[in-house]
Amino acid sequence: MPSRASYRRNTPSRAFLIRVLPALIAVACLFLAWEAYCDLSGISPTTLPAPSHVFAQAWANRQGLWDNLLPTLRATLAGFALSLAAAFVLSVAVDFSHILRQALFPIFIISQTLPMVAIAPLVVLWFGFGLMPKILLVALVTFFPMLVALVEGYAATEKELEDLLGSMGASRWRRFLLARLPSSLPYFFAGLRIAITYAVVGAIFAEYAGSAKGLGIYILNAKNNFRADLVLAAVMVSSVLTLLLFGATLLLQRILAPWIIETKGARR
Repeated sequence: MPSRASYRRNTPSRAFLIRVLPALIAVACLFLAWEAYCDLSGISPTTLPAPSHVFAQAWANRQGLWDNLLPTLRATLAGFALSLAAAFVLSVAVDFSHILRQALFPIFIISQTLPMVAIAPLVVLWFGFGLMPKILLVALVTFFPMLVALVEGYAATEKELEDLLGSMGASRWRRFLLARLPSSLPYFFAGLRIAITYAVVGAIFAEYAGSAKGLGIYILNAKNNFRADLVLAAVMVSSVLTLLLFGATLLLQRILAPWIIETKGARR
């Protein structure tokens, strides 16, 4: 009979399986329905290839997909790093200065209303066809969710805690480090997960506007050659990449702020 300690060690993995299993079953059913439709409807493979054919072509063209995945991954990570740094610096600035908040937040909001299809060619025109325009476009797409999450997190700090630190002589900067910054972590990680899902899409769209390599160029070339199977193969690769990056944010949260997950588990 297993001990209580071993049961507790198995509980997290069992809980993870319970959370993941419904999604895996849903995805499997979707692929089975897709495969059955392609087999039974007689639709042309050039219009809608079956998933088995897409997987086969993805494997046959794995080297080309890999060669184009790496530039997209570089642009995604570099742009996201720039976005993260900018969001943190600007969030601290607007948290410390009400005037800056009133002055800058309208500009931040306006930046999110700019249509990517219009701004991407201009960024490529200004900065060329290298890595820099992709980095800037990814940062433009992803920094706002993290900025808003951090600012809202600072505002959620318990006033009693700040008053206590103030009564003990803590400076405003020290109150920020000890109270406001830790309080923002749940909000920050929520914004991080939202932003990372935009990052890969932003990088691929930036590659559409002008690039020598990347999943965006790969999809564009496959579309021009009427290879729907390779288009879907590249889309699946980008989806897997997004899921892996999303999982990395969850792992980062578990490492840096494990109490957030424990608190959620206790509430359930």
